[in-house]
Amino acid sequence: MLGRSRLSAGFLAVAAAVALAQHAPPWTEDCRKSTYPPSGPTYRGPVPWYTINLDLPPYKRWQELITDKAPSLKVMLNYLRDAANIFVPSGKLMKIVDEKLPGLLGNFPGPYVEEMKGIADVTGLPFGEIISFNVFYEFFTICTSIIAEDKKGHLVHGRNMDFGIFLGWNMNNNTWTITEELKPLTVNLDFQRNNKTVFKAASFAGYVGMLTGFKPGLFSLTLNERFSTNGGFMGVLEWILGKKDAMWIGFLTRAVLENSTSYEEAKNILIKTKILAPAYFILGGNKSGEGCVITRERKKSLDVYELDLQQDRWYVVETNYDRWKRPLFLDDRRSATKACLNQTTQENISLPTIYDILSTKPVLNKLTVFTTLMDVTKGQFETYLRDCPDPCIGW
Repeated sequence: MLGRSRLSAGFLAVAAAVALAQHAPPWTEDCRKSTYPPSGPTYRGPVPWYTINLDLPPYKRWQELITDKAPSLKVMLNYLRDAANIFVPSGKLMKIVDEKLPGLLGNFPGPYVEEMKGIADVTGLPFGEIISFNVFYEFFTICTSIIAEDKKGHLVHGRNMDFGIFLGWNMNNNTWTITEELKPLTVNLDFQRNNKTVFKAASFAGYVGMLTGFKPGLFSLTLNERFSTNGGFMGVLEWILGKKDAMWIGFLTRAVLENSTSYEEAKNILIKTKILAPAYFILGGNKSGEGCVITRERKKSLDVYELDLQQDRWYVVETNYDRWKRPLFLDDRRSATKACLNQTTQENISLPTIYDILSTKPVLNKLTVFTTLMDVTKGQFETYLRDCPDPCIGW
């Protein structure tokens, strides 16, 4: 009992130190200014563009991209394989993934199975591992999303994609292993039909769902994970047991980006569709007041929090916590984001100042893979790889 008490006390002391660090230099900092155009130590580099031709058969759509990125994808999946073998050293877990997962999780909607089969064949990787790469985004995405409206009624949308927590810490360079391995896989995608853009997105090579994207002139959409006891693992279990009346969230957001023709239509679908994992959908439109955070349980919507200039609500912010609850004391990116938005003021909000906010610790942290900036009306879609040099908090 004494040993357990000491262990608990030690954990609480570490947790308290981490919580305090989020509000004290050098782990946090004054709101950054003039960081755009991106440069300096927090900027890893640009993100390449690829065209995905929706007129091609699904099996062939990703061949050019995956041919380029196959070496990086193989490295990523090797890390995931090693992580799985740590938990099940016999290798039986990966054997199940390779041999059983296609049968357990098959029958995905739309073109996604054929697209993943095409990716598996180009890389020479087992189909089950490509499926697992497309599934694990349902569980480990920790992000910050902002929609803001300026004094002229113009909307801007920005997000930090934070990914890789609990999936391996490299003590040699103080980085999350998966976070670093995702950076070479980060791509901008221009989905086209009849040689015309249908939507644009920022994603990871090998993943066929979408977490960040916009339909030029119409709406923008980002997806943040929502933690819940009735979470994604329950949804996947129901799917395996044959209850397939819900959608995978990454596939839903892709379908919305591909098929919806207005902000209101997209919002209605995101509110009403049953999904496998709880989520936050952050949706922006093309006119004043069109911006909201939709808080979802798997089977219903809990809250739709919208821009409201009459209430002086000119921005909405979502990290990974319900807006009516305090963030986890170890992870308060929300307060830092809102403080910088308030300091920026509505008069000065723009894509460059959104980038400043997303570059400020701890909004920028060791999990940040990339930052995306979107202006639906102007058709701007920009993605930048990020770094958070020491001293920098882990999340």
